[in-house]
Amino acid sequence: MTTDSTGAVLEDAWGHIPQTRETTAGLGSFTRRRIERAIGLAAGLGCLILGAQAFIVSFVPAGESLQWHEILMVATFGPLALMIIACGVGRGVRAFAGLFAVAYLAALIVWPIATYGAETDPQTEPWIWYLVNVATVAGVLAFPFVLQIAWTALVPLVFGIVRLTQGGFASDFWIPVSLDVSFALILGFILLTLAWVFRSVAANVDETRVRAVESYASAAAADAAEEERIAVAALMHDSVLAALIAGERAQTPRESTLAAAMAREALTRLANTEQDPEEGSDEPRDAASIADEIERSAGELGVEIRAERVILGEHPAVPGRVARALILAAMQAITNAVEHADGEGLAVAVRAVPDPVRMRIDVHDTGGGFALEDVPDDRLGIRASIIARVAAVGGTAAITSGDRGTTVRLEWREAEA
Repeated sequence: MTTDSTGAVLEDAWGHIPQTRETTAGLGSFTRRRIERAIGLAAGLGCLILGAQAFIVSFVPAGESLQWHEILMVATFGPLALMIIACGVGRGVRAFAGLFAVAYLAALIVWPIATYGAETDPQTEPWIWYLVNVATVAGVLAFPFVLQIAWTALVPLVFGIVRLTQGGFASDFWIPVSLDVSFALILGFILLTLAWVFRSVAANVDETRVRAVESYASAAAADAAEEERIAVAALMHDSVLAALIAGERAQTPRESTLAAAMAREALTRLANTEQDPEEGSDEPRDAASIADEIERSAGELGVEIRAERVILGEHPAVPGRVARALILAAMQAITNAVEHADGEGLAVAVRAVPDPVRMRIDVHDTGGGFALEDVPDDRLGIRASIIARVAAVGGTAAITSGDRGTTVRLEWREAEA
């Protein structure tokens, strides 16, 4: 089946999947993007509630000086507000969540400095405590999985060390701080596990969807190939065979002419099974334009080739339909040389003489060669796209192949009156 057919199958398969703004970004992230959006919204709501609680408690300083209090408020609640907004709108979540996570850790590190010399109650948590799990959630939103695990453990432990440092490692602080750290670790890892589970499920769903679409495309491609094979078989049976029977039964010159016309049309239809070129104008074309067209078409296939030109006389020309058939047959020969001989020694020569008008195109490569009789009957690249196509316009195609390479010779000459 051709590349265009495969593309059509994939496009049809894609059409069976709901199309929205999110899904157009990629089939493989269809569910994952929605799960990430749901996690972002849930995290934003939770962070808003805990952040509001911490903000209210922060109006009563927890031992930090007034100057440090203002700095810490701006350094924590500013990035937190940006993260909550990002979670709400679904844009820049990772960036702003990462910003808050780092800012909060920095605030924890300087907390002993900000509260140096101040008395503190071990039974009363400072306002910064209410943001510990907000920071772990920010890590879940911003960092890779391995770093998420480390961050979820790191932030509560740093809080515990900071809190003990603030209390001078007094015995009254050990039990309350241990309970606070334990609670933060348990809640943090629960949230991390939930996010991991949802993301894993989404990834599995997306992977299954991709495999399903690929399976559908493969099945549809196989079905299309089978339908194409049946169509070719029907064409051979109905058109070519009917033309041969008509030729065998012809008894008058008129009947022979009609049978020949039927055979020519059947061969043309067979040759165009793989590619249905536009008929276009039948205005004569000279050898130079044919050579240019071959070079241009080869360039579109990624094959840079310079056709050798041997043109004798005053611009010998052939009918447009003949030129199209010769060009298409030559391009099929070039395609075969690239696919089966890796384009080794690929060369094209165009020769034309004026009287009688005769055109010859040689396509040669130095690959390993092949035996024409070994080519399966259902492969139409040579029999239909080269031999039958040239025969349909009254020309001949000869193929010689051996250890030294393959030469495809296409010839056409004007019929004598």
